[in-house]
Amino acid sequence: MPTADEKLHTVRISINGVRRTVSVEARKLLVHLIRDDLDLTGTHIGCDTSQCGACTVDIDGEAVKSCTVLVVMADGSSITTIEGLAPAGGELHPIQTAFYEHHALQCGFCTPGMIMRIRELLKQNPHPSESEIRHGLSGNICRCTGYHNIVRAVESLAAEVQDHD
Repeated sequence: MPTADEKLHTVRISINGVRRTVSVEARKLLVHLIRDDLDLTGTHIGCDTSQCGACTVDIDGEAVKSCTVLVVMADGSSITTIEGLAPAGGELHPIQTAFYEHHALQCGFCTPGMIMRIRELLKQNPHPSESEIRHGLSGNICRCTGYHNIVRAVESLAAEVQDHD
């Protein structure tokens, strides 16, 4: 809660294709705006110290841990959360399908952040090796240690891209 003498800042952002204008205190983190104010709870808060990657979202085409970004820093940005990858009731995003097909989730807590990071990884390198996948995911932690199946899911996506080249 802002104090009575704290100035609010007007910020304009687009989240999952919806333009929004919000008034926030200068210290408000993007992850809290997304979860608490906009009720987009697919973005998880795992550590509050940027260690786990559960809060990863896409900001202007880059996977970013939203617990490291103040809302005022995102002014004018286009943000995609896990909810923005597939329409409600529609088909899953291909990365979500790969996770399902390759049993790449256990408790599911890390899954949204992993998927958002994988999305950027595959944009940068559509044909990553296992080593490149593991390195690319090194900033995201799976507490259930489900890395093997997560890597297999990403490898399946890379194989599909190669099959369609």
